[in-house]
Amino acid sequence: MDKVRVRFAPSPTGFLHVGGLRTALYNYLFAKKNNGSFILRIEDTDKNRFVEGALESLVDMLDTMGLIHDEGTFTNHEIQTIYADKPRINPAEATVSKNYPSLVEIGEYGPYIQSERLPLYKKYAKKLVESGAGYYCFCSTGRLAMLREEQIENKLPAKYDKYCLSLSPEEIQERLKVRAPHVIRLNISDERGDIVFGDLVRGQVTIHARDIDDQVLMKSDGYPTYHLANVVDDHLMEITHVIRGEEWLPSTPKHILLYEAFGWKAPAFAHLPLLLNPDKSKLSKRQGDVAVEEYLKKGYLKEALLNFIALLGWNPGAGNTQEIFSLAELVQTFDLRNVHKAGAVFDLKKLDWMNAEYIKKLSPNELYQRVKSGNFLEKDLIKEASQEMQTEEYLKRVLLIERDRLTKLSDVGDNNPFFFASDLMYHATLLNWKENTKEMTQEALQKAHKILSELSNADWVSKETVEKVLMRAAGDPAHSQDGSAAGRSRGDFLWPLRVALTGVQHSPSPFEVAWVLGKEESLKRLEKALKKLS
Repeated sequence: MDKVRVRFAPSPTGFLHVGGLRTALYNYLFAKKNNGSFILRIEDTDKNRFVEGALESLVDMLDTMGLIHDEGTFTNHEIQTIYADKPRINPAEATVSKNYPSLVEIGEYGPYIQSERLPLYKKYAKKLVESGAGYYCFCSTGRLAMLREEQIENKLPAKYDKYCLSLSPEEIQERLKVRAPHVIRLNISDERGDIVFGDLVRGQVTIHARDIDDQVLMKSDGYPTYHLANVVDDHLMEITHVIRGEEWLPSTPKHILLYEAFGWKAPAFAHLPLLLNPDKSKLSKRQGDVAVEEYLKKGYLKEALLNFIALLGWNPGAGNTQEIFSLAELVQTFDLRNVHKAGAVFDLKKLDWMNAEYIKKLSPNELYQRVKSGNFLEKDLIKEASQEMQTEEYLKRVLLIERDRLTKLSDVGDNNPFFFASDLMYHATLLNWKENTKEMTQEALQKAHKILSELSNADWVSKETVEKVLMRAAGDPAHSQDGSAAGRSRGDFLWPLRVALTGVQHSPSPFEVAWVLGKEESLKRLEKALKKLS
């Protein structure tokens, strides 16, 4: 097999879609698994759908997700940081994009931005006309609309009727001379038999040539359509494998006809299954977020999102039940033969579970940095807390306790607002454990206050020490000095302590809460609870 060369070729029409991320990921994994090249090409010939800033956002998002390409279009920031120490990339060879000053291109097959390759498309479109595989079409939009109406009325396939194919060479030249608006169409012979091609995911695919329209290849504005530009670029850039979404499967016969018309060898094709909503409709913004950026903003880790996306339409093979993969593990395990044909449901609950598993693996320092860099500490709950509760030391204690219970980074503090409260609102009766009297509750709180007040500041540094003394007071034989049980319910002691510190029935353990709050705040809250009972 030739050296593997694959490409991801997004259009700058908006943010990176999760489906686009999966396409990029599978191309990246296939390239790395086979010691090949992963190329980033920009398909920006559809000016009607162009979104300002989308191109730079796409490039940056691929970097953010760790899908570093080897060749193609880069930002200046990439060259100065990500690629600065990579011998395969020489920043001195970077060429500034003509149409996008913020971007540069590196590689031997450029330009990698389609709007900078227009002369090439015109050259090859002209070759098709000269060989008879293409022809000029001067039909007005009005005539085409009438044709379409007639076909609908007569229940005929919506296809161009080859009207302009009957124009004489003289008529064509005369119209070109006066610059009459025109397009160039693919000329599909009525005698062409079935188009058969192999797909690395779907096996052999057969499509009848009679069902294919004489597709426009060059538009009247001088820009190529996706079909022509795609084939020309893939050939000239020596792409060996085209890995793309299932929605492009119906276009593949047109591309194969173009390869045949040019006398070129077609690459291998692999069409990936659709991403589906839970109701099995195609994943769309109407039913939820589809932009990768939105998931990161919501507090999903990039590693978890990438892992989740990888399993949408692919599995590691029979007998392998592994679900958590690093990017390096995905490279080693990935095989196109294990890509499914059926659509893959985007299960948000599965993503939540996976994200929680990734959060659990973060160290307190890593978790703090992720939460801080994602601006998840900027919520009112935290910003309105006391200065002591906004320190790095305090926030790291909160995160250590919350880590195993977080689904997303954005959830910090939401389930335990008492960590940041200046005052707790609860009724005094909540302090009582079951049928205990007020006097029994007072006794338990006074005991807790005495124990915690006698702990030194050095003792408060250790969560285990705080837990040990409180559990001993609660009568836990594992923590008692003589190893015997105190003969009482732990709830008698721990329940009022929990409520006094949190103001709620459900929370992390009271010794964890006390450790986070610190000595001064814990004692203050116990004193307030005792006042409620007086």
